[in-house]
Amino acid sequence: MTSFQTIVPLEATQLADAHIIQSDAEALEIAKTLAEQFKTNAIQRDADRILPFEEIEAYSQSGLWAITVPKEYGGADVSSLTVAKIIALISGVDGSLGQIPQNHFYALEVLRNTGSEQQKQKLYAEVLKGARFGNALAEFKTKNAAVRHTTIRPYDDQFIVNGEKFYCTGSLFAHRIPTLVKDDNEREFLAFIPRHSEGISLIDDWTGFGQKTTGSGTVKFDKAIVSSEDVIPFDTSFSSPTLVGPFAQIIHAAIEVGIARAAFEETLLRVRQARSWIDSGVDVATADPLTIYEIGRIAADVRASEVLLKQAAQSIDAAKPYPNAENIAKASIDVAKVRAHSTETALKASSKLIELAGSRGSQSNDGLDRFWRNARVHTLHDSSRWKYYFIANYVLNGVLPPRRGTL
Repeated sequence: MTSFQTIVPLEATQLADAHIIQSDAEALEIAKTLAEQFKTNAIQRDADRILPFEEIEAYSQSGLWAITVPKEYGGADVSSLTVAKIIALISGVDGSLGQIPQNHFYALEVLRNTGSEQQKQKLYAEVLKGARFGNALAEFKTKNAAVRHTTIRPYDDQFIVNGEKFYCTGSLFAHRIPTLVKDDNEREFLAFIPRHSEGISLIDDWTGFGQKTTGSGTVKFDKAIVSSEDVIPFDTSFSSPTLVGPFAQIIHAAIEVGIARAAFEETLLRVRQARSWIDSGVDVATADPLTIYEIGRIAADVRASEVLLKQAAQSIDAAKPYPNAENIAKASIDVAKVRAHSTETALKASSKLIELAGSRGSQSNDGLDRFWRNARVHTLHDSSRWKYYFIANYVLNGVLPPRRGTL
């Protein structure tokens, strides 16, 4: 295990002026260019677990990490569909790179809903300059995921935070670490703690066999100080109808859709290569009827996930101007549909890639296994079984789904 501080000399106060994107079309064009750039060394980064510091810097400096900042604060405030397309595109090249900004966008959505005007002006301005937000949300030593032990208490005119978090995706690359904390009255807050604050320890101890370079290690807080102006309410994000949950989950769905599409495209490439080898007289398996059948099934599933992703994004954007219990519930259910479907599709498409590539699919230097490994690890993020339950309860019984970050 390696201490993060020994790896990266990152200073939150030294932000270069990032490019400011003006439109959805510009965001998509920049994402396509970056995706091509990120292909370089993607297999090696995964194989050797080379943390993508240079790629993340290019990613945020491109302006893509600020695309959800509202227009009144200087951002492009692109559609949810554009965000989903960009995440899918990057995830297809590198699943880890696709996931790293997920909690950054999640924190910005919480800020949009519960932050004060002063807090929005401050934090949005940082993001427009290229600031990256990580996360310290989950805890490992509690009885269940709903229990929090990390505390926040007043200290002069500031606060101190004590506790330990794990699965802190993106924090190794972050300028601030939005941290879920609880006060003495059991209220929950999100503290945007500068990553170089005294009392913070970042530990690079993530050892997953997939999504290997997400920087999802441990963060410890020992009397870490945070300014009162950097602490926003978190519990009210779900006490009223908001898009915090659906927006968080559609990004997860986009990661899986991107992996599925990329695995399918790689499958087509490998099968076509096999056919060309046969034409050259090399004795390898051809695209027999059963292979064609399997490709057809994957093609249908991948396209279905993409359509569900689009529908979910449109539901989010439809609810955004005037959120209420009904349209937020519809957005949550539509996102749950794509998330459940994309879980199965990403696993199926990435597994079939290895199967249909034959013995060549098992060669580690080809990196074909990374699609399945990334899909397998990411789909464990939260269970699709519960998503099917809430979908059925909604369509069968008219029961609105609960408001939380996993729906």
